[in-house]
This record gives sequence, structure tokens and C-alpha cells, in this order.
Amino acid sequence: MLGVSRETQGRLQRFAELFMKWSAKINLVAPSTIDALWTRHIADSLQLRNIVPEAKHWIDLGSGGGFPGIVTAIVLAEHGQGWVDLVESNHKKASFLRMALLETGGRGSVHPLRIEEAGAKLPEADVISARALAELDLLLAYAEPWAQRNPELRMVFHKGRDYLDEIDKARGRWAFDLVTHQSAVEADSVILEIASLKRRG
Repeated sequence: MLGVSRETQGRLQRFAELFMKWSAKINLVAPSTIDALWTRHIADSLQLRNIVPEAKHWIDLGSGGGFPGIVTAIVLAEHGQGWVDLVESNHKKASFLRMALLETGGRGSVHPLRIEEAGAKLPEADVISARALAELDLLLAYAEPWAQRNPELRMVFHKGRDYLDEIDKARGRWAFDLVTHQSAVEADSVILEIASLKRRG
């Protein structure tokens, strides 16, 4: 199901063990979804790498429980190149993310910043990712500082069944190219791949 090497599978297994241990103490994801950790969270996060396989520098906004940021960092470790900057303002979650990177050898670093501050502190990115963070309109506002600096910037956002309404709302304020990828994990979910972001007017 996961389509990864044995080494990466081992790293993901270690991450899953850490996740279960920490989630007993702090709320990393909705408790009702923990039983589906491997499908709903890990496999779902793994899909992003296939959409932008050439990307080297990722910024993951609102990394929370590590999806997709830690999973992406683990995949990058297999190839020995690339980096994920994980932005998470909650200090307990940031501590978990640091431990996860340390224990799995994931290629990344954790920044306990508010997302609005991250554009100035983390100037470069090939890809912006986020999962279960905000409506598309707000995600694009978060991504705008990086889009202004890098015309080739790509954004990959997991979205649920209301994604068409979010796209319509976002197009009122933003112009962008869009490719919609059907999730291989969740029947009513998609991954929005966005490029050429510009503010209207």
C-alpha cells in the first residue's frame, strides 16, 4: 500500500510508535482518526511526494502531528537530499516534531513560529504544503510571500469534500493554476496542486 523502501518503512514505523506515545499526552490529531493512523494520515501524506517529486525545499505550514511534514522529511532521507522546514507555533507539538525528526533521521527542522512570521524567517521554498489547517483562501494568503519570491513555487494542499466551494471563494481574491488530484486513500478527498499564484487587482 505504501510503496516505499524497507528502510523508509522502518522510519515510518518508528514515527508511528512515537506518534502513539505522544498522542496519549497531547492532542496531535482528532482522537477519532488515530486508529486509522497508517491509512488516513501516513499513506495520505505520502501521496504528496509523487505529485512534486523534483522538489527539494519544502515548507510545511501548521505541521501539528507531523502530517505531511514529518512523512515528507522521512521520504527525503531515503534519497539523502532535500529538506523540510516545519512551521508549528504550538511548543508542545514543536517538541514532538523535533523528537520525531531526531528519532527517524528525517531531513528537516522545526520552527516554533506563527505562520504569518515564517515568510520573513524562511525566505526560500520550492513547495508549500499544509493539511487540515485552513480554508484555501487563507492558505494562499499564507503562501503569498514565497510565491512573490519564487514564480515557480508549487503548493500542495489536502482538501475534503467541500473543496469546490473553497476554490470558488479563493478565485475571488487570487489567480492561480490548479490541478486536482483524487486522493488514493480517502474517496471524498483531493490534493490541490497550485502554481502561478497572484493576488487579483
